[in-house]
Amino acid sequence: MLSSSEEKPGQMPPGDGSIPPGKPMSFGQKMIDKGAQMVESLKPIKQMSQHVCTFALYSQDMSRQIETHHYVNRLNQDFLQCAVYDSDDSTARLIGVEYIVSDKIFQTLPPEEQKLWHSHAYEITAGLWMNPRAPEAIQKPELRDLAQTYGKFWCTWQVDRGDRLPLGPPALMMSPQGVNRGMVMPELVRKRDEKYKVSTDNLRMSRADVTVPETVLLSNADYWMQSEKGFAVDVEQTDMKRIAPFP
Repeated sequence: MLSSSEEKPGQMPPGDGSIPPGKPMSFGQKMIDKGAQMVESLKPIKQMSQHVCTFALYSQDMSRQIETHHYVNRLNQDFLQCAVYDSDDSTARLIGVEYIVSDKIFQTLPPEEQKLWHSHAYEITAGLWMNPRAPEAIQKPELRDLAQTYGKFWCTWQVDRGDRLPLGPPALMMSPQGVNRGMVMPELVRKRDEKYKVSTDNLRMSRADVTVPETVLLSNADYWMQSEKGFAVDVEQTDMKRIAPFP
């Protein structure tokens, strides 16, 4: 049985974990890719309208914390979908996906489903959630709405433990919070601030007027704060469903 809570997935390909195994891209392959970009629509990718940098914590082990880069596509006013990368470099690795819903949609979910989701209120009011290189004044109106949203983030590539490939089952991720296990390590924040020449403390102060509705504080999101329990995904063998043969 495989579990997302395993410290190591077993035998690993050689390397330092910074890139997946494989030969460097050939000139011919680069030309094929450039040609494809010229004729293909790539419509879903072109709908990504925001780059968000924040932090995430593994549900089953909150001492494992990573910087994440979310490329956001808003499908409507109440639903967003994000491709999550480990950086904003051209060689960034796609490490997961996050779905974001408004408080209106979240309140319709069954209680057991709600426990898999995390709130964004603290991330935003604490200045941890930011849009690199975008003026805060431009983002402020949307931040007020996003503070009332919830996310479900599955990490499919645990690069922080040195995985050179996406190995094992996905891991459920949680958002930073202002208490005990949910607090982000200061070194991670300092490194991010230096890279983008921002001050998380200044962002926090500029967002003092962003309000958090009571429904967020009383929800089943961030369930670990109530239960001191995390979630891990196990993969087990099971009998396949039998399909009746055609007559």
